[in-house]
Amino acid sequence: MSFETNLSESIEGNLDISAETGVILPTYCETQNIEKLIDEIENLSLNTSILVIDDSSPDGTSDIVRKCQKKYNNILLFVRPKKSGLGTAITDGFKIFLSVKNPPKYIVTMDADYSHNPKDISRLVSVARVGSGLVIGSRYCKGGSIVNWNPLRLVISRIANIVASLMIGAKIHDYTSGFRCYSMSLVRKITNDLHSQTYEIQIETIRLASRRLYKVMETPMTFVNRKKGKSKLTSNEIKGFLSYILKLKLEKKGKIS
Repeated sequence: MSFETNLSESIEGNLDISAETGVILPTYCETQNIEKLIDEIENLSLNTSILVIDDSSPDGTSDIVRKCQKKYNNILLFVRPKKSGLGTAITDGFKIFLSVKNPPKYIVTMDADYSHNPKDISRLVSVARVGSGLVIGSRYCKGGSIVNWNPLRLVISRIANIVASLMIGAKIHDYTSGFRCYSMSLVRKITNDLHSQTYEIQIETIRLASRRLYKVMETPMTFVNRKKGKSKLTSNEIKGFLSYILKLKLEKKGKIS
């Protein structure tokens, strides 16, 4: 789909919105969370716009977002025809914010299931304002933590971060956190080079930021395993991550460009 044409037919909401910070919320079956989350973001002392990218949730998530649009004039909704992966949702979100008349200065990505505390958005943006191209809400830097994860999930996450660190070498602790703030300058530079379908988008964006010499920073956050609904970590996401790491390994050996 081209995001430069027929936006009015694809995106629901006011495309003339103007805000310092855009928040991307990928959703699939989030009726229990989305309205409360939107309310909490709207109540922050920030100039924000919200973009919900819903993969045709069968539970009516998009209808709740439409109800919120009647209350707030800074919400955009993009309903995709099917569940298409976190990576493509974030890339679509970048393209949509790049296409609006007044793009935000910063873009925050976060889960819509309360794994990430919306109150931490202000801290991410504050760090970005001092000159960071990418700020990561980190579970593993000093002060960060995880609540309600089982030991297996923690081991998988730790291994993924060790492997990513060996492949990319950025001076950070948490490569796989999805709670982030991107500068619009970085988003402009990397969006056309993003190819991730799912979970590996987190690694790819750090790699591209580092290659383009953007500063990547961390700020501590507490990740709370969702209390409502099901975990979104799937076998396809794990496979996507492993495939991307293999690609990086082959690149390092000079077998692919």
